[in-house]
Order: sequence, then structure tokens, then C-alpha cells
Amino acid sequence: MKTNYQIPYIFFLIILNFASVADAKPNIVASTSDLGSLVKEIGHDKVNITTIAKPTEDPHFVDAKPGFIVKLNKADMLIEGGLQLETGWLPPLVLGARNQKILPGNPGYIIASSGIQILEVPPALTRAAGDIHPFGNPHYMLDPLNGKIVATHICEQLCQLDAANCAYYKNNLNNFSKRLDQKLSEWQKMMEPFRGTKIVTYHKTFPYFVKRFNLDIIGELEPKPGIPPSPSHLNTLIPMMKDKGAKLILIEEFRERKTPEFVSEKTGARVVVLPIMAGGQKGIESYLALFDYNINQIISALKTKS
Repeated sequence: MKTNYQIPYIFFLIILNFASVADAKPNIVASTSDLGSLVKEIGHDKVNITTIAKPTEDPHFVDAKPGFIVKLNKADMLIEGGLQLETGWLPPLVLGARNQKILPGNPGYIIASSGIQILEVPPALTRAAGDIHPFGNPHYMLDPLNGKIVATHICEQLCQLDAANCAYYKNNLNNFSKRLDQKLSEWQKMMEPFRGTKIVTYHKTFPYFVKRFNLDIIGELEPKPGIPPSPSHLNTLIPMMKDKGAKLILIEEFRERKTPEFVSEKTGARVVVLPIMAGGQKGIESYLALFDYNINQIISALKTKS
């Protein structure tokens, strides 16, 4: 009797194991929450998503805890921003994970910056342009059209990884692209009255954003990317801001406030604190919601200023 029951039970375990493998969702790790938000747009409930950098952290300097090594070890795909945005913290995690799937050259590894028209690419690789933008400006996700390019990369790779759900991913990409195009048209109409407005930023985070929405960056509080503001630099910047009529100082939420507020007092330019990734503020959980929030913050500040 014991043998008669053993055979069906073994077949039951085999079938159960096959079903669990067939239904397994791809494990996707994104280096930052803006990339993770696009994975959600394309993958929805068909993928498991982990993001490493908190949306309130400076993506150049992330507290990458060893616990993420386990996530990366089990990952089917890793998406990183590229342009050395994560160079100070991601490589040790990937090395420790020992996962061939997510190494460069394999289908499970995506550099999101591929195909993006990169701004501020230095003519030579030196430290003269600053410490942390050696291959050009890595903050391209703040142009929504670049987000659409990245979403397309993600869809293509998910189709390779999970061909059974490729049609589902492509449909989600199509829906996302249509919503983004509609919102972009709305955002550009909202920003048009403020075309050419002169602004200053803390770090070179916003060039892609201001290019898309026709603002004019005339300087940064940092003398060079990654170099803290200095008295000598501010002594040059402040008169220039007054002379050119700078209206706003845009800073990310993780920046110190003392320097921007000092410059604001001296120039009359208003400080506007903006999240740079989905999840950076309560209620801003999607990529499109990020632009809704930031554009409304800028317009509100400019209307108040005028």
C-alpha cells in the first residue's frame, strides 16, 4: 500500500514544482526609485521589484547596505542609471552578489542611459569639470521623454526575460507612452508663460529638466559638481544673479538649507525644494506624478515671486 501511494505523490510534487517555476515572477532590481517606478509601469503585477537608493537620498552617495547583496544574488535583472551615477556604491554590491545574470554583457543587465542624448559631456576625462560627472550629466531622468526611452529598454529586456508575458509588457508600455505624451503636452503649455526664466540650482541636477521646459540655468551653488559651495564662489555668483535677475534657486530635498537661504536673502530669488525621484514626497509614487508635483511647485513659486 505504501508503494502505491508513493508514486502518485512523487508525480504531484513534480507537477507542483513545475507550476511554481512556471508562475515565478522575474526579480528586478533597480538602482534608483525613478528607474524602479518605470519597471512598475511596464511590469505591474508580473514582476517583483526592489530598489536600492531611497528616493530621498543623493543618488551619487547612497548608503548601500549589505542586505541588498541577497536581493542582487536572486535578481534576474539589474537596471542601473549608468554614466557612473552609482559608481561609488553599486559595484561592490554586484561583486558580492556573484550573480552571472546581472553582469555586464548579459541579458539581465541594463544600462538605462543607453540611447539617451547626454548633456555636458566633457571633451576629456579629467577632474577639471568636477568630481562626479566624468562621462556627462547623469540626471537625464528629469526629462520625461528620456523616461520613455528608458521604459522602452525595460520592456525589450523583459520580453527577452519573460517571453510569455511580452504582449502584456508591450501593452503597458504603449499605455504609459500615451499618458506621458498627453501629460507632456499639458506641462509644456503650463510652463510656456515662464519661458526663459533665469534660475540657479545647487548641483547640476536639472539641465535636462530646464532644457525640456525652456528655463535658463545661469549658475550653480556648487562651483563644480560634487564640490561644496565656497565663499569665493558665492561672492561671484550673487552679483551675477542680481544682474541677470534670477528668480528661483532649485534644490533637491536632501541638500542643506543654510547656503540656499543665504543666497536667497542676498538676491531675492526664491528657494524651491524639489524631489528628483518618484517617492521623494508623500503621494508622489509614480514617474508622471513627480513631474506634476515639480512643475506645479515651480509655477506656484514664480507666480508668488511676480
